[in-house]
Amino acid sequence: MQYQQQKGKVVLAGAGSGDPELLTIKAFRYLQFADVVLTDRLVSDVIINEYVNPEAEVLYVGKQCRRGASTPQATINELMVDYARQGKLVVRLKGGDVSIFSNVLDELQTLVQNQIPYEIIPGITAALGAAAYAGMPLTARNYSTAVRLLTCYDPSVITEEYWKELAATNDTLVFYMSAETSFYVAQKLTENGIEQEKQIAVIEQATTPLQEIHTSSLYEFNENYGHAQFKSPSLVIIGKVVALHEQFKWLENRPSDVEYFKPVDVKAATHVFAERA
Repeated sequence: MQYQQQKGKVVLAGAGSGDPELLTIKAFRYLQFADVVLTDRLVSDVIINEYVNPEAEVLYVGKQCRRGASTPQATINELMVDYARQGKLVVRLKGGDVSIFSNVLDELQTLVQNQIPYEIIPGITAALGAAAYAGMPLTARNYSTAVRLLTCYDPSVITEEYWKELAATNDTLVFYMSAETSFYVAQKLTENGIEQEKQIAVIEQATTPLQEIHTSSLYEFNENYGHAQFKSPSLVIIGKVVALHEQFKWLENRPSDVEYFKPVDVKAATHVFAERA
C-alpha cells in the first residue's frame, strides 16, 4: 500500500513492546512521512534514530511513574493540536499498544473537540510481547482459557472482593506498572488462597536485549525476591502458564544494570514545559 502524506493530521501509533523490529509496517511508513513525532519513554532509540523521517522534529514527552519530570498530559494534548493546526503530520508514538493503559482517551477527546483528523495504529502490547519472548503462551490449553490485563499501580483500586476473585480464577493475570507493588500483589493473592501451582513471573525490559525473567512460587516470592528492585519497565504475569517458561524459553536472561529505556530527561521535560508556558 502506498501512503500519501496528509497534512494536519495526528496518527496515534503503538511502537511495540521494546524490540524495534516489532513495530508494525504501517507505523513505520507513517514515521517516514512524519513532520513531528511526539514519543513516549518506552520507545526504542533504534526506532527514533533509524525509522523516523530525518527531517522530522522529535519531541520526547515521556512519563515515568513517581517522577516529577513526567510530561503533563495537557502539554501533550496542546502539542498535538498546535502542530496539526500548522498543517503538519504528527505521529504520537506510544510504547506497546495505544489502547492498553495509556492516556489515549484524553488524546482522542482532545482531537475530536478540536476537529483534528486522526488515525489509530495498534501495536504489540507488553503482555503479548513479554509472554512470547518468555515462552509463556498466555492461554495455553489446560493451563488457562482467558487473560486479564490489570494494574496495581494504586493498590486502592482493587477491592477485597476482587482480590478473592483474582485468587480463585484460572485466568492468566498480567499486571502492568506493578513491579513496585508486586510483593503486595503476591501477598493479597496468597492471603486469599491462590493455588500453590500458580507461579509469578516478573519480566524486566521485555523483548529487549536486556530482558531478564524472574519466576517464583507466589508463596515464596517475598523470600526469594524481597530485596529486589526491578528495572523499568517490568511486567508481572501470574498463573499456571508461568511454569511453561522453563520448557519453552528461547532466550536466556541477560542480567545487567543498564536500562534499555532511558529515564525521563528532566532537562528535556523542563524545556517542553517552558515552551508551553
